[in-house]
Amino acid sequence: MAKYEYRFHGDFNTVLRRIHDGILGGSVTASFEESSEYAAGGVRCVVRVYERYSVTGSNRLSLTLTLIGQGEELFLSAIAAGGSQGMFLKFNTFGEEAFVDKVRELAQEL
Repeated sequence: MAKYEYRFHGDFNTVLRRIHDGILGGSVTASFEESSEYAAGGVRCVVRVYERYSVTGSNRLSLTLTLIGQGEELFLSAIAAGGSQGMFLKFNTFGEEAFVDKVRELAQEL
């Protein structure tokens, strides 16, 4: 499992759109699976789940992206899972790390 968290300032909708487009544009096999949105008391929260095929792991893996915002204060969390091999121990987590690295690159461009 790989994880990335980032606190920063920006426009919620712009950040969400750029990261969404960047994830889907970053891999031919990337797909948007499902989402959930909630807003209360001036705070917005969006959770999105993506999948893609990992060549190095020869399997599919998922990325859960959470964006929370209050005004221009934003918090982003990206957690990838499922890209490892092995029944009891995790081997070859390169796919998970690469999926999260893509989000890291996109977030730091904002």
